Amino acid sequence: MALRKIRIMGDEILTKVCRPVDRMTPRTQTLIEDMLDTMYDANGVGLAAPQVGILKRIVVIDIGEGPLVMVNPEIIEREGEQTGQEGCLSLPGQAGVVTRPNYVKARAFDLQMQPFEVEGEGLLARAICHELDHLNGIMYVRFVEGELFDVSGEEEDEEEEIDEKEGNEA
Repeated sequence: MALRKIRIMGDEILTKVCRPVDRMTPRTQTLIEDMLDTMYDANGVGLAAPQVGILKRIVVIDIGEGPLVMVNPEIIEREGEQTGQEGCLSLPGQAGVVTRPNYVKARAFDLQMQPFEVEGEGLLARAICHELDHLNGIMYVRFVEGELFDVSGEEEDEEEEIDEKEGNEA
Protein backbone atom coordinates (compact mmCIF):
# COMPACT_ATOMS: atom_id res chain seq x y z
CA MET A 1 0.00 0.00 0.00
CA ALA A 2 1.76 3.12 1.26
CA LEU A 3 4.58 3.98 3.59
CA ARG A 4 3.75 6.34 6.43
CA LYS A 5 6.08 8.76 8.17
CA ILE A 6 7.35 7.35 11.47
CA ARG A 7 7.11 9.91 14.23
CA ILE A 8 10.33 10.47 16.17
CA MET A 9 10.67 10.82 19.95
CA GLY A 10 9.88 14.39 20.88
CA ASP A 11 6.75 14.43 18.69
CA GLU A 12 3.88 15.20 21.04
CA ILE A 13 1.61 12.52 19.54
CA LEU A 14 3.87 9.84 21.04
CA THR A 15 2.88 11.03 24.54
CA LYS A 16 -0.88 10.71 23.98
CA VAL A 17 -3.20 7.89 25.05
CA CYS A 18 -4.92 6.23 22.09
CA ARG A 19 -8.64 5.67 21.75
CA PRO A 20 -10.24 2.28 21.07
CA VAL A 21 -11.35 1.19 17.62
CA ASP A 22 -15.15 0.78 17.55
CA ARG A 23 -15.45 -0.96 14.19
CA MET A 24 -13.28 -2.02 11.29
CA THR A 25 -13.64 0.34 8.36
CA PRO A 26 -11.89 0.34 4.98
CA ARG A 27 -9.86 3.32 6.21
CA THR A 28 -8.72 1.39 9.30
CA GLN A 29 -7.85 -1.65 7.16
CA THR A 30 -5.74 0.60 4.92
CA LEU A 31 -4.02 2.04 8.01
CA ILE A 32 -3.12 -1.49 9.17
CA GLU A 33 -1.76 -2.45 5.73
CA ASP A 34 0.26 0.78 5.65
CA MET A 35 1.58 0.11 9.16
CA LEU A 36 2.80 -3.34 8.10
CA ASP A 37 4.46 -1.93 4.96
CA THR A 38 6.07 0.85 7.01
CA MET A 39 7.32 -1.56 9.69
CA TYR A 40 8.83 -3.93 7.12
CA ASP A 41 10.41 -1.06 5.17
CA ALA A 42 12.06 0.22 8.38
CA ASN A 43 13.24 -3.30 9.33
CA GLY A 44 11.24 -3.18 12.56
CA VAL A 45 9.56 -5.97 14.49
CA GLY A 46 6.66 -3.84 15.73
CA LEU A 47 4.81 -0.60 15.10
CA ALA A 48 1.98 1.13 16.94
CA ALA A 49 -0.53 3.49 15.31
CA PRO A 50 0.66 6.60 17.18
CA GLN A 51 4.10 6.05 15.67
CA VAL A 52 2.53 6.92 12.30
CA GLY A 53 0.47 9.77 13.76
CA ILE A 54 -2.83 7.96 14.42
CA LEU A 55 -4.24 7.82 17.96
CA LYS A 56 -5.97 4.44 17.62
CA ARG A 57 -5.31 1.31 19.70
CA ILE A 58 -3.69 -0.73 16.92
CA VAL A 59 -0.32 -2.48 16.80
CA VAL A 60 1.39 -4.71 14.27
CA ILE A 61 4.20 -7.10 15.16
CA ASP A 62 6.32 -9.56 13.21
CA ILE A 63 9.24 -11.24 14.96
CA GLY A 64 9.84 -13.44 11.92
CA GLU A 65 6.81 -15.71 12.30
CA GLY A 66 4.40 -13.68 10.15
CA PRO A 67 2.38 -10.58 10.94
CA LEU A 68 0.37 -10.23 14.12
CA VAL A 69 -2.31 -7.51 14.02
CA MET A 70 -3.78 -6.47 17.35
CA VAL A 71 -6.73 -4.09 17.61
CA ASN A 72 -7.63 -2.79 21.10
CA PRO A 73 -5.01 -5.04 22.72
CA GLU A 74 -4.57 -5.50 26.44
CA ILE A 75 -2.18 -7.63 28.45
CA ILE A 76 -4.07 -9.97 30.75
CA GLU A 77 -1.20 -12.00 32.19
CA ARG A 78 2.55 -11.49 32.80
CA GLU A 79 5.17 -13.87 34.18
CA GLY A 80 8.89 -14.01 34.67
CA GLU A 81 11.51 -11.51 33.71
CA GLN A 82 13.95 -10.92 30.86
CA THR A 83 16.54 -8.20 30.50
CA GLY A 84 17.90 -7.28 27.10
CA GLN A 85 18.59 -4.71 24.45
CA GLU A 86 15.61 -2.83 23.09
CA GLY A 87 15.26 -0.23 20.37
CA CYS A 88 12.42 1.65 18.71
CA LEU A 89 11.63 2.92 15.23
CA SER A 90 10.74 6.24 16.88
CA LEU A 91 14.28 6.58 18.22
CA PRO A 92 16.42 5.38 15.30
CA GLY A 93 20.00 4.34 15.90
CA GLN A 94 19.59 4.14 19.68
CA ALA A 95 19.01 1.24 22.07
CA GLY A 96 18.98 0.55 25.77
CA VAL A 97 18.76 -2.30 28.23
CA VAL A 98 15.21 -2.90 29.45
CA THR A 99 13.66 -5.52 31.75
CA ARG A 100 10.30 -6.87 30.59
CA PRO A 101 8.15 -9.90 31.43
CA ASN A 102 9.43 -13.10 29.80
CA TYR A 103 5.87 -14.28 29.17
CA VAL A 104 2.68 -12.37 28.40
CA LYS A 105 -0.84 -13.26 27.42
CA ALA A 106 -2.79 -10.57 25.59
CA ARG A 107 -6.35 -10.20 24.39
CA ALA A 108 -7.17 -8.25 21.21
CA PHE A 109 -9.37 -8.13 18.13
CA ASP A 110 -8.29 -9.21 14.64
CA LEU A 111 -9.03 -7.59 11.26
CA GLN A 112 -12.59 -8.92 11.37
CA MET A 113 -13.01 -7.53 14.91
CA GLN A 114 -13.12 -11.07 16.27
CA PRO A 115 -11.60 -11.46 19.74
CA PHE A 116 -8.51 -13.62 20.19
CA GLU A 117 -5.77 -14.24 22.70
CA VAL A 118 -2.06 -14.56 22.03
CA GLU A 119 0.68 -15.86 24.28
CA GLY A 120 4.28 -14.84 23.80
CA GLU A 121 7.65 -15.56 25.35
CA GLY A 122 11.00 -13.86 24.86
CA LEU A 123 11.07 -11.48 21.91
CA LEU A 124 7.31 -11.71 21.26
CA ALA A 125 6.56 -10.87 24.91
CA ARG A 126 9.00 -7.95 24.71
CA ALA A 127 7.45 -6.68 21.45
CA ILE A 128 3.89 -6.90 22.79
CA CYS A 129 4.82 -4.96 25.94
CA HIS A 130 6.79 -2.36 23.97
CA GLU A 131 4.05 -1.73 21.39
CA LEU A 132 1.21 -1.65 23.92
CA ASP A 133 3.17 0.94 25.91
CA HIS A 134 3.04 3.19 22.83
CA LEU A 135 -0.78 3.06 22.97
CA ASN A 136 -0.58 4.66 26.41
CA GLY A 137 1.92 7.35 25.41
CA ILE A 138 4.90 5.55 26.96
CA MET A 139 8.27 5.25 25.24
CA TYR A 140 10.68 2.46 26.20
CA VAL A 141 13.31 4.99 27.28
CA ARG A 142 11.35 5.38 30.51
CA PHE A 143 12.47 1.86 31.45
CA VAL A 144 16.08 1.92 30.22
CA GLU A 145 18.59 0.72 32.79
CA GLY A 146 21.67 2.89 32.44
CA GLU A 147 22.26 4.96 29.32
CA LEU A 148 21.04 4.73 25.76
CA PHE A 149 23.73 3.70 23.31
CA ASP A 150 24.29 4.15 19.59
CA VAL A 151 23.58 1.13 17.41
CA SER A 152 23.49 2.83 14.02
CA GLY A 153 27.12 2.16 13.12
CA GLU A 154 27.57 -1.37 14.50
CA GLU A 155 27.22 -3.18 11.16
CA GLU A 156 29.49 -0.71 9.36
CA ASP A 157 32.17 -1.07 12.05
CA GLU A 158 32.10 -4.86 11.70
CA GLU A 159 32.48 -4.58 7.91
CA GLU A 160 35.40 -2.17 8.30
CA GLU A 161 37.14 -4.57 10.71
CA ILE A 162 36.76 -7.43 8.21
CA ASP A 163 38.14 -5.23 5.39
CA GLU A 164 41.11 -4.23 7.55
CA LYS A 165 41.85 -7.85 8.41
CA GLU A 166 41.65 -8.89 4.77
CA GLY A 167 43.91 -5.98 3.82
CA ASN A 168 46.49 -7.03 6.41
CA GLU A 169 46.59 -10.57 5.08
CA ALA A 170 47.26 -9.52 1.45
